Amino acid sequence: MIELYYWTTPNGHKITIFLEEAGLPYRIHPVNIGKGEQFQPEFLKISPNNRIPAIVDPAPAGGGEPISVFESGAILQYLAEKTDQFLSADIRKRTETMQWLFWQMGGLGPMLGQNHHFSQYAPEKISYAINRYVKETERLYGVLDQQLDGREFVVGDYSIADMAIYPWIVPHERQGQNLDEFTNIKRWFATMQARPAVIQAYEKAKEINTSNTVSKESKQILFGQGRR
Repeated sequence: MIELYYWTTPNGHKITIFLEEAGLPYRIHPVNIGKGEQFQPEFLKISPNNRIPAIVDPAPAGGGEPISVFESGAILQYLAEKTDQFLSADIRKRTETMQWLFWQMGGLGPMLGQNHHFSQYAPEKISYAINRYVKETERLYGVLDQQLDGREFVVGDYSIADMAIYPWIVPHERQGQNLDEFTNIKRWFATMQARPAVIQAYEKAKEINTSNTVSKESKQILFGQGRR
């Protein structure tokens, strides 16, 4: 039973998608980031960067003490290796998958996150910042669209790269993107959206977070963080 510390964000969805796809038993521990629950000492022992998701595996391969993992990309890699699913043993295919996982972690996620912040949440609408990140989002969509040309999934076979990328494409309209302009992404997106495990993952999200609105108080918690 994987213990999953989770909230209903794109990074959180990655892990529920994997767990549903793999059929791995798991228990969700909601961490309401809008209420500051990510700063609780118990959670910080698992995720010192005070970010969700994080997991604890009480039965790691080879036995021994439980293993905790934070950072969604590291969690996907860990679970793929634990289950021998969605990450090829072939060195070339595995390397290609890890490249696209790192592309999502280092580029797509952070840039689209800034897009969301400046276009949706910032108290002051700064045109330069909005345009900067909307255009970078468009560029990254173009990179992904090219990669999907002639491929059903990001690296050909379904993998943790698809699971990492898909949740960040879900809010494409909020990001100022039209999938009609990215025909390969649009086709892949529809395929992903129809997968039973993806549907189930998003249904669980609705059960946990019945309101996706961000209050003034939540914004202060989410966007007012410094060292202390």
